[in-house]
Amino acid sequence: MLSLGVLITSRSLSLVGDLEEILFGDLANVEWSTISIQFVALIGVVSVFTICRRPFLLLSVDEGLVNTSGFSAKLFHNVMMAMVATTIIVSFTTVGTLLVMGMLIAPAATGALFARRVSSMIMIAALSGSTSVYIGLLASYHYDLAAGASIVLTAVILFALSAIFTEARKSISHRHDGDHEPEHPHAHGHVHI
Repeated sequence: MLSLGVLITSRSLSLVGDLEEILFGDLANVEWSTISIQFVALIGVVSVFTICRRPFLLLSVDEGLVNTSGFSAKLFHNVMMAMVATTIIVSFTTVGTLLVMGMLIAPAATGALFARRVSSMIMIAALSGSTSVYIGLLASYHYDLAAGASIVLTAVILFALSAIFTEARKSISHRHDGDHEPEHPHAHGHVHI
């Protein structure tokens, strides 16, 4: 569907100049009104997450746990999807439609590699995302690269380096422990909430 939309908009001469901005964002020309909207969305998403933390954590483990705990799984699933949609929509202007998914996935995946608890995963993901923005903007400035793409590429590189590090650590630990293989934090469906 996205590729079809790109084809249709690229046929319009008035949108050809804006096509790159739509796909990859324009971080250098973000207006204060856009930043204000993003800040309000950030406060809203963090507030909803803080209020609904327990049902969201249960939902991330098993939908049945949400229902047996007295919450509506369908309601909290829809609230979570609305939060994700809000995050995606307000991020379009800065990193673009194609790169926003990378910034949602790469920092979270990096956090999942190191964390044993959901709260730790959130903190590591936030640190990874912030580091990606800082390094990506520096690379963009010094090497005249697209800012959004530099940020997302940095996030993906951080994930790849983290994956290599955790695999090397497992391999070293496996050699030292003999036949005992260390369990992944999420092995057997156990997640510490």
